[in-house]
Amino acid sequence: VQLQASGGGLVQAGGSLRLSCAASGSIYSINAMSWYRQAPGKQRELVAVITKGGITNYVDSVKGRFTISRDSAKNTVYLQMNSLKPEDTAVYYCNADVRITWYNSPHDYWGQGTQVTVSS
Repeated sequence: VQLQASGGGLVQAGGSLRLSCAASGSIYSINAMSWYRQAPGKQRELVAVITKGGITNYVDSVKGRFTISRDSAKNTVYLQMNSLKPEDTAVYYCNADVRITWYNSPHDYWGQGTQVTVSS
């Protein structure tokens, strides 16, 4: 199973970016999909998560600005980021809880990370 993230870049404060992450390979089903981020010198933090049923949750610092969504038919998760702030600068990683067969337990898989830089 591979997760390919894309959509990062450099944007001015107040701008928007949309991240995408597509899962491919031997996939039976995907439970939760999520986005994490890691800023220089800081621990990786959970930014947003979406369950298989579409329930979402966000870290307080992005509520009202970021929206996570998924296209289950494409095994893809998105993160729409609006009103970006310099403190959103980080490497963003996608994560998926994947079951490769019906009898295997789910396992976490990670994307390679995509850099988001917000200038003031």
